[in-house]
Amino acid sequence: MSGDGHFDRVALIGLGLIGSSLGHAMKRGGLAGEIVGSARSDATRARALEIGFIDRAETNAADAVKDADLVVLCTPVGAVGAVAQEIAPHLAKGAILTDVGSVKASLIDDVGPHVPDGVHFIPGHPIAGTEQSGPDAGFPELFDGRWCILTPLEGSDPDMVAKLSSFWEACGTKIDVMDAKHHDLVLAITSHLPHLIAYNIVGTADDLETVTKSEVIKYSAGGFRDFTRLAASDPTMWRDVCLNNREAILEMFGRFSEDLAAMQRAIRWGDGDALFDLFTRTRDIRRSIVDAGQEVAAPNFGRDPAKED
Repeated sequence: MSGDGHFDRVALIGLGLIGSSLGHAMKRGGLAGEIVGSARSDATRARALEIGFIDRAETNAADAVKDADLVVLCTPVGAVGAVAQEIAPHLAKGAILTDVGSVKASLIDDVGPHVPDGVHFIPGHPIAGTEQSGPDAGFPELFDGRWCILTPLEGSDPDMVAKLSSFWEACGTKIDVMDAKHHDLVLAITSHLPHLIAYNIVGTADDLETVTKSEVIKYSAGGFRDFTRLAASDPTMWRDVCLNNREAILEMFGRFSEDLAAMQRAIRWGDGDALFDLFTRTRDIRRSIVDAGQEVAAPNFGRDPAKED
């Protein structure tokens, strides 16, 4: 290792949206002497090499991690345990092993037992993404101005945590550090629950017998259209998120159900003051997100329809 945020060899295990964007960001910042990528699909590996965000591709994750001083697990959270077991004997002593999963407690349970002595396991989660997937989905600006949460284990080497923090900062992110269980609660309400609500609303619209699918598509207003964007996210990833963060998600679902019932009562009884107070409070949250630089105030949530499929 040399220089803040720079690694001699980085192994990316998984070459989808996050893995490809990370490769692009490293290329942009000159953060790695060599970037080695691994993916199960021959087509994915070939495409990654063609695009150029990796320097070398390996069929097996075990081969990809050899002599790497940073290994980033970019697979769905349900697969990380098996991958960790596969690569464990081949990890270099002194290397940092991290990940990009949006669930941390179960991931630590799955990966931790396989990490050999001398390897620094520091779980991480860049809060960035789109509904797109695959090696063509990545772009170097994905992490710019976003947060990356690190959840170091007890006894983690502070120098290695600082090293990984510098790397993510060089990729464009801001860093926060928190306990894994707290991370999972935070993400359950800010990411997991909204996605699951979107999946459910779009599914409900698809199931309606009194409204045709063509009408749902033709007359989609901004609200429903934005739900479909969330509901277009990778099914494998979100299946694994549900199964691996079930306790936090169910806790947030319970609170959401209570608040939804309160809104139903307000509508039923014509309580306009309660509705107005709720809508005013939630609008302030939106403004706070814009003020924090995590979104823009432009119409259509800052997205350019011309650039969307």
